[in-house]
Amino acid sequence: MKQPKGYLALVLHAHLPYVRHPEYDDFLEEDWLFEAITETYVPLITAFDGLIRDGVDFRITMSMSPPLISMLTDPLLQSRYVRHISKLIELSEKEVERTRFQREFHELALMYHWKFTKARDVFTRQYNNNIVTAFKQFQDQGVLEIITVAATHGFLPLMQSVPNAVRAQIRVAVAHYEKNFGRKPRGIWLPECAYYPGVEKILREEGIRYFFVDTHGVLHAAPRPKYGVYAPVYTPSGVAAFARDVESSKQVWSAVEGYPGDYDYREFYRDVGYDLDFEYVKPYIQPNGLRKMTGLKYYKITGTGNHKEPYNQHAAMEKTASHAGNFMFNREKQVEHLSGVMGGKPPIIVAPYDAELYGHWWYEGPDWLNCLLRKMNYDQDTVKTITPSEYLQMFPQNQVCQPPMSSWGYKGHSEVWLEGSNDWVYPHLLRAAERMVGLAHRYASSPNGKERLLNQAARELLLAQASDWAFIMKTGTMVEYAVKKTNDHLSRFNRIADHVENGNVDYDWLQKVEDTDNIFQEIDFRVYT
Repeated sequence: MKQPKGYLALVLHAHLPYVRHPEYDDFLEEDWLFEAITETYVPLITAFDGLIRDGVDFRITMSMSPPLISMLTDPLLQSRYVRHISKLIELSEKEVERTRFQREFHELALMYHWKFTKARDVFTRQYNNNIVTAFKQFQDQGVLEIITVAATHGFLPLMQSVPNAVRAQIRVAVAHYEKNFGRKPRGIWLPECAYYPGVEKILREEGIRYFFVDTHGVLHAAPRPKYGVYAPVYTPSGVAAFARDVESSKQVWSAVEGYPGDYDYREFYRDVGYDLDFEYVKPYIQPNGLRKMTGLKYYKITGTGNHKEPYNQHAAMEKTASHAGNFMFNREKQVEHLSGVMGGKPPIIVAPYDAELYGHWWYEGPDWLNCLLRKMNYDQDTVKTITPSEYLQMFPQNQVCQPPMSSWGYKGHSEVWLEGSNDWVYPHLLRAAERMVGLAHRYASSPNGKERLLNQAARELLLAQASDWAFIMKTGTMVEYAVKKTNDHLSRFNRIADHVENGNVDYDWLQKVEDTDNIFQEIDFRVYT
């Protein structure tokens, strides 16, 4: 194969907030994880397995956040997922029987029964309930580069007044990655792609070689980058910044202009959990009788109105092949143009997406990705998929620039995570961070038997800092839960800090908190020094 004219870095950001409630037998928000396993992670694993089996040369970069990894490796949540998927298999069996005289729906019921059974088989038999080992195998085989994410997906620019809090988010993440993948991470996904000048010094200290920013994060750098977003830039600390390419990203993630909005693709919002008779679906919705999504959806997008036509899987699969070909053609033309104006430096097109777009929101996403990678391998030689590490190794000479503060949120800065609905959290978070740093310094050399308390205080602070809660408050979905999570972690932190300072410890209560918020088992509170 001849040398490609340019490269494509496909980046999937896999993260979910830490939701684990052993005190309840069934908890709605744990479905976020279960849906992602069934609809996103298992289909990606299946696609990657097939590509490797068929000898397809491909590269993908994927961030996996510490909360997501912690939930995927947690025995309680693993067993709850098996219970969850087994109930869906039972529901799909009933649907196969119910729809036997409705041909278009019967085919779909059979499809769901096969997919749910396959998901359980992959999860339980192939990977022994721990699919993190699947992604580790892909990394070890050289086709997938897994990068880390700040410990609990904290929005780092709004922590910079307490540098030790930022350092803890990074250092804990690096240690957690090393524990799960047997090596240090080469790259990091800064939560919400939120960068501020100076954070790269901490990244360099922890051995991180690169991170990602949104388009304007590099375009507005000083001096102006010679190659725009089509080559990485080095920050003054020597850590590389890769910027998102708007054109390739929008083709996929935009519900209006992008592929997922095609009328032949599956409609996300029509679900049998809401459509069918209450008594029929009662065993598969919430225990209190409130309806919820089940994952069985029988309609295609059809159009902008309320009328929906039955979903046709074969037509949708044809569209994924067509859209994969269109995406590849556009990248070829883009690279041919760029290589002609970049003076011999091969361009890299960085296309980052939320991983859950593939399969959960855009049901056909994993099939599109599978089709794209096969086409790129067999049907052209202009563009080759690559990981950022490989690009830096092949092309180590890059311009040095200072990027400005930026994020990939609305308007490109901090507005999503700092506005009227959520700004009340930051005085509390910053005071807690300052208090944690003070306690860490005070007890670092002689903890006087208080390590257990101080370590749990560190966990509670990290969990309170998750950017997910401020985001949910802003978007207006599940606000009550987001507020409760923030308040719970902060109140637990302050109560533990009080115990440290006054010596009155309620060990029964502490044990319950440790059992519930059991993330980062190996944490050492001295990370805050």
